[in-house]
Amino acid sequence: MSQTLKVETVNTYVEYVGAEVLHPLVGVIHYDELTNIHSSLNSYGVYGLFLQKSFPENLIYGVINYEVSNDSLIAVAPGQLGGIPDDGNTIDLSGWVLLFHPDFIRGTELERKMSSYHFFSYTSNEALRLEPEEKEILIRIIEQIRNELKNSSEDPYLNDIVRTSIQLVLEYCNRFYARQIKKEASENHHVLSRFHNLLTHYYEDNKQRKSGIPTVRYCARELFLSPNYFGDIIKNATGETATRFIQNFVIDRAKSLLVSGMSVSQTADALGYEYPSHFTRTFKTVTGMLPSQFCLSQNR
Repeated sequence: MSQTLKVETVNTYVEYVGAEVLHPLVGVIHYDELTNIHSSLNSYGVYGLFLQKSFPENLIYGVINYEVSNDSLIAVAPGQLGGIPDDGNTIDLSGWVLLFHPDFIRGTELERKMSSYHFFSYTSNEALRLEPEEKEILIRIIEQIRNELKNSSEDPYLNDIVRTSIQLVLEYCNRFYARQIKKEASENHHVLSRFHNLLTHYYEDNKQRKSGIPTVRYCARELFLSPNYFGDIIKNATGETATRFIQNFVIDRAKSLLVSGMSVSQTADALGYEYPSHFTRTFKTVTGMLPSQFCLSQNR
């Protein structure tokens, strides 16, 4: 009963919960209309937006438990794992689901834009939390998509209309995501402090000797955030990318080492660069001068 449900088509999940099949590549589910729903741990081959009043406890996303507040939206993408293993009991669910297969947007402008929708890469505590009016906007569009699928199946313009509507949903989600990021950036300046402290301890613990220059992915993981979400918070709070924040930190540390009398090669090694040339190139990118030029400027 706990076997993973492989959602390779939208209708694999549509039929699993007992909803109406409307289109081979697009599915819309209104949980409130269904009974005797069983939970499932889903391996997704499709995109999905789960807009619910409340989510079940012990929800899994990837390999972690996923805590989701009320009136939230979870976005899933092909290659992701999420849900709850079926224990044989039925569950009560309320809300909407919009599913669409990658083939439905293949070769379109929407396909090219998918990587810009960072809410598809959430991890712990990063569900898209919706204000009441935001939730209503999304529900209206999703309901309209269902109406189109139900009543216009022979319309030659149907797929284009539905694709446009899906993109509208995603653009609204992007707006709400930006609102959430801005709010968290303003309320969580401690993230910057934790980020800086993390980098400081990284070098104090000599982790660069084994792992090299700290990466955005490493820092995000240590701060329990996804790389995209972490990067968006840092960019919104500082105006620069997380990568550039790390570079600035490392080069500031390099300046101190150079001034203390270390050679360029010794400094590069102490910071975790594999080759002195990589350090020199980064130093010039950040400061506009070579390390040797910096040393000369300090000795004048």
